[in-house]
Formats: sequence, structure tokens, C-alpha cells
Amino acid sequence: MNIRLENPEDTEALGATLWQALPEKCLLFLYGELGAGKTTLVRGLLRAAGHPGAVKSPTYTLVEEYEVNGRRLFHFDLYRLKDPEELEWMGMDDYLNQSALCCIEWPEMGVGFLPVADVEVRLNYFQQQRTAEINVLTKNRENQIKLNWKNNNLLL
Repeated sequence: MNIRLENPEDTEALGATLWQALPEKCLLFLYGELGAGKTTLVRGLLRAAGHPGAVKSPTYTLVEEYEVNGRRLFHFDLYRLKDPEELEWMGMDDYLNQSALCCIEWPEMGVGFLPVADVEVRLNYFQQQRTAEINVLTKNRENQIKLNWKNNNLLL
């Protein structure tokens, strides 16, 4: 499914919509070039959850952990990862086995170590137009995630 994003506020609003739609335990891969809006989308997720603080990209820390209103979110940025095996020493399996929404920017850096995502969002920018392509990748989530985007109910 493709969604047109007019501005950064739309990207944040899409994150908020995803927060309402995604199950408590979910693996979400975020693709896009530098500056495409991956962290902006995560900020929208966290704002919808009720997180009042800053939301920054975990480019140097690799992971930022949040707990808001009894729900957990782990925000990963694998951009600086040198080898997918680094995910093992940082305890990635422990994060993924928790009841949490795990948002991973630059998941292609973890190929061979990361499992298949439940949902992926590909943020694209072409000729002044931004879009988000959302795909459900696991069969047990297909046709079960409903987004309410701009007063339209969309089934993923």
C-alpha cells in the first residue's frame, strides 16, 4: 500500500496511525535514505503513545528504549553497524523476544541475523514527492492491521 506524505507532519501522523494499528509485539522495519523521515515516523509513534520527551535517532547508541503507558518500544538504528554479528553481542534476540514494538532503521545492515519483519515501511522521496510504502510480511498479520489514515480505513 502506498501513502502520499505531503510534509513531515504527515510522516509523524502516519507514525501515530501505526501506533494505534500495530500489535503490542511487532517487528517493524523502516527503510529510506538519510533524511527520508524514519526517525520522524518513530517520533509519531511515540507521541501517539504519550511520550512527551525528545525522540532522537539512535545512530550512535544503536538503540533507544522507551516505556510509555505500559507499552514498550525499542528504536534501533543500524546505519553504523559494521557486521550483522554485532547484533548478537548487543542482545538483539533479547529485545526481539520481549513484548514490544521494535522499530529498526537500516535493517539491511542486519541481513542474515534479523528475522523477517512483521511490517515494513519504505519511505521514498522522488521529485519533491514523499511516499510511504507499507507492506505486511508475515502471514499471521496479513489483513489484520487496519489503519485509519485521513478518515479512510485501510486494511493491510
